Amino acid sequence: MITIEQTDTLLNVAVLGEFTLADFKQFEEHALYKLKSPGAVNLLFDLRDMISYTVDVAWEEIKFFSREHPHDFSKIAVVTDDQWLTWQAWLSRLFVDADIRAFADYGQARDWIAA
Repeated sequence: MITIEQTDTLLNVAVLGEFTLADFKQFEEHALYKLKSPGAVNLLFDLRDMISYTVDVAWEEIKFFSREHPHDFSKIAVVTDDQWLTWQAWLSRLFVDADIRAFADYGQARDWIAA
């Protein structure tokens, strides 16, 4: 399950439990709508309560960010204490033009993305 909050330049996404393909499609719908607006779009992914994700989500994420929208986001903050997810965020920098950073603290991520 995911929750999504939108502001002028930010999509704030929190994942709770398993991140499924239906959840990713919901995120994608919001992101595509937001990308139609003028100006930079930033993403804040709160993955602290994510238990797992399905393989199809991983594939969709790769397609969405690296193939379809590699230059469309300004900043992407990932909040997690999972070292594997932190490593994935770091690796994503090779394929996406956004400034991507991983944070263990939600407040620090929110402050960085707002700056």
